[in-house]
Amino acid sequence: MKVTVNDKEINIEEGLFYSDKHQYAKIEGDLVIVGVTDFAQAQLGEIITCDLADAVGATVGAGDLIEDLSVEAQKAVADIFAPVGGEIVAVNEALEDEPETVNADPYGDGWLVKIKPSNLSGDKANLMDAAAYAASLK
Repeated sequence: MKVTVNDKEINIEEGLFYSDKHQYAKIEGDLVIVGVTDFAQAQLGEIITCDLADAVGATVGAGDLIEDLSVEAQKAVADIFAPVGGEIVAVNEALEDEPETVNADPYGDGWLVKIKPSNLSGDKANLMDAAAYAASLK
């Protein structure tokens, strides 16, 4: 689904869950892939560094700031919040060398972390579907 926000066309993927902090949760098997939305990457501008290495093994609660993880853009440093609670089991190491992938493909190769959720059904109830997220941007 495409929406226009501030004269920019924003892509919102169907089938994902979205937080009000502009992170998405993509459920794949027993893991949740987390990244920043197309809206968030557009607001940040060109991503210049992603520091993810220390996040593996951390336990996070839904809505919590993911410590030891940073995404820096020309305009700002972005805090990343976990849309679901659980253990971070993987980070996208490719972003260390190619952080611009977050801009080019936020819902695909630009993912940030994978979380093994502890209460997925409960956490999903606090997230938005694509239509609700699109409405929240207007």
